[in-house]
Amino acid sequence: MDETDKKILNLLLENSKLSYRKIAQRLGISTATVMNRVNALKKESIIKKYTARLDYEKAGYDISVMIDVRVSKGKLLEVENHIASFPSVSAVYDTTGHFDAVILASFKNRKNLDEFLKKIQTFDFVEHTETRLILNKVKEDFIKVG
Repeated sequence: MDETDKKILNLLLENSKLSYRKIAQRLGISTATVMNRVNALKKESIIKKYTARLDYEKAGYDISVMIDVRVSKGKLLEVENHIASFPSVSAVYDTTGHFDAVILASFKNRKNLDEFLKKIQTFDFVEHTETRLILNKVKEDFIKVG
């Protein structure tokens, strides 16, 4: 990946709806070059998908949480995949430290959060959870490549 690829990626991070023509104009290269490079970045799975960025609070999801999970008996991947299947879950990460995984999730209300927590605590191999309420999102953005 060279500097041109990085510039293309950063433009797409800012606005994934930019046309190849607009990207080419901004970078001073041909539209065909942009198309070929984007296709190569897709083929290498550097670009995984295009999406819209939502304001979940405005969409009615007022409660965001980080849930630490401790899993027993080498069943981490199985538990993570099961938790990841829930629509309220936006991310699941393997972590180091006292817990094995962290879940990022958003809910419309406390009742939905309570139901989710009670559900995952019944899963086989989930030993312990610890939930932290996210009070304010100071920064939530994509990292530009450089």
